[in-house]
Amino acid sequence: MNTANLLRLILLAAIWGGSFLFMRISAPVLGPAVLIGLRVLFAALFLAAVGLVLKKRLHLRAHWKHYFILGFFNSALPFLLFAFAARTLSASVLSVLNATAPMWGALLGAVWSRQKVGLKSGIGLVLGTVGVALLVGFDHVAARPGAGIAVAAALLAAFSYSVASLYARSAKSVEPFANAHGTMWTSALMVLPVLPLFPATGSFTPGIAAAVLALGVLCSGIAYILYFKLIEEVGTTSALTVTFLNPVFGILWGALFLHETIGWYTIVGSAIVLVGTALVTGFVPRFGRAASLSAPAK
Repeated sequence: MNTANLLRLILLAAIWGGSFLFMRISAPVLGPAVLIGLRVLFAALFLAAVGLVLKKRLHLRAHWKHYFILGFFNSALPFLLFAFAARTLSASVLSVLNATAPMWGALLGAVWSRQKVGLKSGIGLVLGTVGVALLVGFDHVAARPGAGIAVAAALLAAFSYSVASLYARSAKSVEPFANAHGTMWTSALMVLPVLPLFPATGSFTPGIAAAVLALGVLCSGIAYILYFKLIEEVGTTSALTVTFLNPVFGILWGALFLHETIGWYTIVGSAIVLVGTALVTGFVPRFGRAASLSAPAK
């Protein structure tokens, strides 16, 4: 990973870490359905424009079922769940709960393949559980009404990402840009029936509009392009290290822009979750003449 790719990785983590900030700003006002409906629509329109310039086709007739399945588990469902949780939880807590996705994926993969969970993975699962309990238990957001349901929703969102990852490994190969573009359109269609259930509780302001636009264009459109560029340059394994950087920026943005408290439990709980995730997924940094990273593909 050269300097340019390292900068891309840090920028991607900063963008995806910022998605929890933007959701925390807009979800309490717009509600999860309206917010996510706009997010995936803006992302789809942006990617359509990029695809038009790059002359990339979706091949809908051949891949529409794939786009719906992947779009449901990788975008529509987790986006809605995180937006629902963002009405209650802080951006920092949301970002750490999101980091459990690889841990869920490793556990789900072991169950799916009927393999026993090894000692290291078992320790990692325990550490991950302890870290989440520590983070949520000591954070003041735990005292808010509905905090328990919000935490469960965020963890279910992370689990949904792991289902999408497991499905993608066995699904037919589709060009990465088409995956991102196609799943944004199918996600927009799937969010439509949910709109009447969660109407907006407030009105648009310039700040809310900017947050929604950033979620769609920056955190979904541009971020996917950056991610696929990283995969092309350094491979999926190294690109996955963004998972370990997202909480750093999620906590940082929450503190800087929303004045969220960074307590000892925030740092310790986040560190325990990331160590647990590293153990479960087999993440092992190797340092040498050319740095490489060992982790399962996502």
